[in-house]
Amino acid sequence: MASASTPRGQAMYCIELVREFLRAEDGPTAVEYAVMLALIVVVCITAITALGSNANKVFSDVALNTAAGGTSS
Repeated sequence: MASASTPRGQAMYCIELVREFLRAEDGPTAVEYAVMLALIVVVCITAITALGSNANKVFSDVALNTAAGGTSS
């Protein structure tokens, strides 16, 4: 059996750590992280779209008022 101080022993130790990590079911899995990320992306896109539409309306109103010669002073 290879000792932990040899390169082969260190590699086997790392492989065993990865196996234990993959076997553990008590933490969040990659699928759960992917679902959370997808929900965050959807919320961000919705917020950016809403803000963009509102900003476009405001700038259009300002441009229309300026073109019509309306002043607010």
